[in-house]
Amino acid sequence: MRVQTIVLSALVTITALLTLKAQDVPLIPVHDPVMIRQDSTYYVFATGRGIRVWSSTDRVHWKAEKPVFDVAPTWTTQTNPATRQNDFWAPDITYHNGRYYLFYSSSVFGKNSSAIGLATNTTLRSSDPNYKWVDQGLVIQSVPGRDNWNAIDPNLLIDSTGKAWLTFGSFWEGIKLVRLRDDLAGPATPPEWSTLASRPRTDTTGNRQAGNGAIEAPFLFRKNGFYYLFVSVDYCCRGPKSTYKMMVGRSANITGPYVDRDSKSMTQGGGTLVLAGDKDWYGVGHNSTYTFDGKDYLIYHGYDATDNGKSKLLIKPLRWDAQGWPTVEQ
Repeated sequence: MRVQTIVLSALVTITALLTLKAQDVPLIPVHDPVMIRQDSTYYVFATGRGIRVWSSTDRVHWKAEKPVFDVAPTWTTQTNPATRQNDFWAPDITYHNGRYYLFYSSSVFGKNSSAIGLATNTTLRSSDPNYKWVDQGLVIQSVPGRDNWNAIDPNLLIDSTGKAWLTFGSFWEGIKLVRLRDDLAGPATPPEWSTLASRPRTDTTGNRQAGNGAIEAPFLFRKNGFYYLFVSVDYCCRGPKSTYKMMVGRSANITGPYVDRDSKSMTQGGGTLVLAGDKDWYGVGHNSTYTFDGKDYLIYHGYDATDNGKSKLLIKPLRWDAQGWPTVEQ
């Protein structure tokens, strides 16, 4: 009995030390994270100079990798001279037909003079001799005064029939969806466009300013016969004053209509709350959602209430209730 007690005590001590060690690992500073796994290594791509990249084998300890771009692709500064040099937002990463597709945004805060670009690679392992990001150029562009939508925050999904779709959007008329051609480098012909979600908005600027109606960061996730549309609403990027939160709706068809738990359309401001800020995190949002080893995870950033509202990477298991709606495991 004494031996069993000693062994049990040792196991409890080891577990406690491992838990403490995990808690002591600093969270990495990110905005708008997406994640993918190649072999046994996870990679996070996020907003920042050249598109920021981290790698990890356990989703806890992260190593900063070289950014995607050393120098901004020429087309980005030609298309939008006002954008900050080599500063790209809200990337999206997908593996498709033997290649990694990285969509990214070039924009100016508060305006829809924006564009979505695409870069490709055959590997994410920087030590691989074949590692090389090749920019494929402009995919979609929004122009102030012409377009009542904003070409940022892209997310690619291949539907159940093999067609490729890009959802994107921030403020203005909300979340858009466009079918892509087979090489994923531009809209399909003939064009297929849909509005998936929006919030009430007033505008007095001829659609040249974002105004209210804060909705952005769409992410599509296919599960149990539904397409789930995650979005972020209210305001990011304000440190302690951030009010970001995540909402979701679903549809049997990728083009919609998307409705919330109460059957309210997301084009009419509907959306079921997934996660909001609390005493530890001022605001949380811009999520991506993935399945690793049979388990679903919510990847997002939060504004740390213990660190003056700095934005950090957060990862939570995602569960599904009896009605098929996502819930976050705390």
